[in-house]
Amino acid sequence: MTSATISREAPVGLLLVNLGTPDAPDVAAVRRYLAEFLSDRRVVDLPRALWLPILYGVVLNTRPARSAKLYESIWNSDTGEGPLKTITRLQAEKLQARMGAKRLVVDYALRYGAPSIATRIDALIAQGCERIALLPLYPQYASSTTGSAADAAFDALRELRKQPALRIAAPYYDDPAYVDALAASVKGALAALDFEPEVVVASFHGLPQAQIDRGDPYRDHCETTWRRLCERLQMSPQCLRLAFQSRFGRARWIGPYTSDVVTELAGAGVKRIAVVAPGFAADCLETIEELGVEIRDLFLAKGGEKFTRLPCLNDSEEGMQLIETLAEREIAGWI
Repeated sequence: MTSATISREAPVGLLLVNLGTPDAPDVAAVRRYLAEFLSDRRVVDLPRALWLPILYGVVLNTRPARSAKLYESIWNSDTGEGPLKTITRLQAEKLQARMGAKRLVVDYALRYGAPSIATRIDALIAQGCERIALLPLYPQYASSTTGSAADAAFDALRELRKQPALRIAAPYYDDPAYVDALAASVKGALAALDFEPEVVVASFHGLPQAQIDRGDPYRDHCETTWRRLCERLQMSPQCLRLAFQSRFGRARWIGPYTSDVVTELAGAGVKRIAVVAPGFAADCLETIEELGVEIRDLFLAKGGEKFTRLPCLNDSEEGMQLIETLAEREIAGWI
């Protein structure tokens, strides 16, 4: 599409995208969510003939019940939403208020669950948007996150006779605005504690090693973020430890695993730690329950005495300033 076919007076859409959450903390909703998530070829890239019988014959008959209980423990009963959806919605609402441009329409979508990327692109088009900037809230690129979000957006456009112009934001793993926001958030959270951690663990979501071996840059992006954060906080790699969480299945995943790192620290006599999740733009099951409960309980059971989970950037002032900076960059020249 050439620029001549697009009105300079038409609204511009900005769509924040995060991973997703079930519609409810019950077995049926979690099963639907996991079926959509785990059938994505970018998430599990095994041959379909091998994976689908395992998914529908084993995983979806065993995992939803346990996951539903975990989601129920963190569910936002006031809004009827998982925390990731609540936070992403608030990020979109606050960004609209902060930017204030008359022709800018800010919305949000989830890659899995509702609202979907396709429905929100349709909604932006219905409001007259002829240009749409997609901002995936994944600082580090992975095929299974940013790549999958792009797939969903292009699939939505494939169904349209008249397509809007589309931009997809680049990953921001080494962006100074991101590193500064992380550092300010970590410093503020640590200053508010009633104890001083001996070690801070930077826990990123894991990824199968096979996907890295096939060329996914995710691990390199995580390591770059970690090194930049070490520099910005003036912390040694021994005081800000790199780790990866959320293993699934028997295949080898990238490490060191967060569970192994906290076990090692406790075994070495470290009594006080904090854990931060730099790769998550919003708190969710993996941060609130996995880090805040499972990893905490593991550390304390191994001899640790003080543990805290630092919040993600969420819709904090640091988080919103970062998203606004990224958004302004993506709509530059359009408004």
